[in-house]
Amino acid sequence: MFQIRNVKECIIIERINKFAAKIILDGKIQTAYINNTGRLLNYLSRGQKGFCIMHERDLKTDYRLFAVKEESLAAIIDTHLQMKALERIIMLNLLPWMRGCRILKRNAKLNVSYIDYLLECEEEKTYLEVKSAVLRSNKYAMYPDCPSPRGRRHIMELTDYAKRGGCGIILFIAALPNVEAFKPNSSADPKIAKLLLEAEKAGVEIRALEMYYNPEDNYFYLSKPDLPVEF
Repeated sequence: MFQIRNVKECIIIERINKFAAKIILDGKIQTAYINNTGRLLNYLSRGQKGFCIMHERDLKTDYRLFAVKEESLAAIIDTHLQMKALERIIMLNLLPWMRGCRILKRNAKLNVSYIDYLLECEEEKTYLEVKSAVLRSNKYAMYPDCPSPRGRRHIMELTDYAKRGGCGIILFIAALPNVEAFKPNSSADPKIAKLLLEAEKAGVEIRALEMYYNPEDNYFYLSKPDLPVEF
């Protein structure tokens, strides 16, 4: 889909708060920014190999940790880059179930919430909410990895909108390689799976895709544009 430039490998030491991790890069202990507020327990443990880029703007840390190695490939933990990749996917019409759609607006207001995108699909307005699923459980990518009141609210908003005749999609980005399906993580938030079932019954589309980062050529790849969803 697109290439990440000026990537530097690092070794993760530990996560020090919600937005930062201690890493070893160029032989020095440094602090890297993380924009994913999930727990990321699969990835932010001591000794794992990560991939960093320089910040595009002036922040307290010089580097941004965007991916973590999984065998020969890597999981994309950076939600901003996940969304950037998704926008390119939509622009290139790479999703068979979303062909002909275009982005009208980012952060579109729906009642009291802001939904990630407002699309136009065959002249019909459609709200698209995107969730990052970078928790692995065997063959599954899962969401969330901790309780998510915000995620529940977005699902309920789209359910209500669909009941009033509107169109909505909830898309889970499984940003890790070699999964076979997506399913909600009931152990972290038991209400999410129930709300997703209610949303689907109301007419909201529940979709998932798989993408990953390849450290060999520094490209993001869309590997499964229509990843199965299981409840």
